[in-house]
Order: sequence, then C-alpha cells, then structure tokens
Amino acid sequence: MKEIVVISGKGGTGKTSIVASFAALAKNAVLADCDVDAADLHLILEPDIKQTHDFSGGKKATIITEKCIGCGKCEQICNFNAPKFDGSANKTAQRTYTIEPFSCEGCGVCIQFCPVQAIEFKDEINGQWFESETRFGPMVHAKLGIAQENSGKLVSLIRKQAKEIATKQNKEIIIVDGSPGIGCPVIASISGADLVLIVTEPTISGKHDLDRVVELTQHFKIPAAVCINKYDINTKITKQIEKRADEINLKIAGKIAYDTSVTKAQIAAKSIIEYSQNSVKEQVTSVWEEMLNILK
Repeated sequence: MKEIVVISGKGGTGKTSIVASFAALAKNAVLADCDVDAADLHLILEPDIKQTHDFSGGKKATIITEKCIGCGKCEQICNFNAPKFDGSANKTAQRTYTIEPFSCEGCGVCIQFCPVQAIEFKDEINGQWFESETRFGPMVHAKLGIAQENSGKLVSLIRKQAKEIATKQNKEIIIVDGSPGIGCPVIASISGADLVLIVTEPTISGKHDLDRVVELTQHFKIPAAVCINKYDINTKITKQIEKRADEINLKIAGKIAYDTSVTKAQIAAKSIIEYSQNSVKEQVTSVWEEMLNILK
C-alpha cells in the first residue's frame, strides 16, 4: 500500500482539483480529505455518507452554578479571560461565574485551583468525520464546527481510518488532499507518507511558499515532487521555480496550463479528467503517471 499526499504552500493553488483528477485516474484507491479547515473535495466527488462520527479534539471547562461560591479564583488565574461574572444564581453566593466557551482554551488550570470543585472538564465536540463512498471508491473526510480550530488530531484520525479501510479492502493506494501551509495540520498530513506532491503556482507568494514546504518535507525526510499549476500565467516565475527546483534537487512532476475548463468542471461537480479531452487533461494525467513512476 502506498500513500500520496498532495499539499501546497498556500490555499488556492489548485491542490483539490488535482486530487479529484488523481481520484478519477487511480484504480483501487482510498481517498482522504485532510484539509479539514476548508474541506471541499466533497463538492467534486459528491460522496454518499455511510457513517458519521463526532470528533472531540479537546476539553472545555464548565462551571456548575449550584456549587459556585463566587470567590473569583478562576477569573484571577485564567490567562484567556474565559470566566465571566454572571450575577447571583444560587442561595450561597452573592455572585457566580460562567465560562465563555469561545474564550476557553481547555488548559484545565481553573479546575486545579477551584476551592469547591465547581468546575467540570468535559470533552468538547469540535466537528464530525465521515466514512463515505464516491464514484471512485471509499473516502474519509471531515467537517469542523463553527469557530473550531484544527490541531492536527483530526487529520491524523482521518489518515488512520483511510489506512484501515485500505487494508480491509485490499486497496493499493491512498490519495490524500492535505492541508496548505507548514503548520501542525500539514505535519499531520504528511508524516509517514510515501510521497508528497507540492502544488505551486508562478507567483511571488507561490515561489516563496514552495521553499517553506520543501524545507518541511526535507526535515521529515519525505520524498517530494512539485507540480507547477497554471504555469503559463507567468512564464518568467515558472522558469525561476524550475531553476530553484534544480538547485535543491526537487523533481518536477509536471506543469499544468491555465484553462477555464477546470472551473467549468468544478461547477459540474466533475474532475477535469471526466469533463474534458483537452491538453490540460493530458497534462494532469502525465503528472499522475510521473507520481506512480516515482513510487516504483
């Protein structure tokens, strides 16, 4: 079993469109959308959800009003200003407190110092993750709740479940739509992968972010290749990226031209592989074949 993770230094480079195309080209694959902060692979693949699971990425503090004596200790020690004065709510205290859930960071310090054990520390539901079927095979994906942060724990869970499905169903390859950037979700997306494809674009920011992502993959000793998407919108910077890739011994898996048919395919909820017979389809197919060659 092999795992290919597609990432980018920034959002909007076309990473998900390429993953959808890889899904159409692959045979015997499991798909995983680890870009849970802005999951949109489902918009193209239209998965049929088979199982839904709640996800808890941490805990939140809650004050038990009946026990609160209004001493204000929690307010004094909280670095996030989460405890708030809530007036008199029981017979024993002239004033009581509540915890503002969006301010609470789940550190648990208030629980340790509450003199009457009036604070609970419960698992918080941060989102949901799904096991689905698509026209190209099984897919694991997720959705974070409103204002919920992604620590990488959910990403790791999705990858783990995708591997379990691949093992049970004898799938040969896992294709992961990873998170953009270089933070914790990206590290959780690529750790232990067999190959990373970095999607970039010929812009100043794309060139700069490519260097950062390459440094990350090299730090974790994960084989990587780069795909220059929309390469023809600025051929000068494309050449600079090619030169830079040669300097750092980064293989270029291919270049994909800008084409409005990609957007039309997305509107039709299709990959470019399904939608068109133009040169862009051939270029994406060439990138996929190169990825398979690298994995051999």
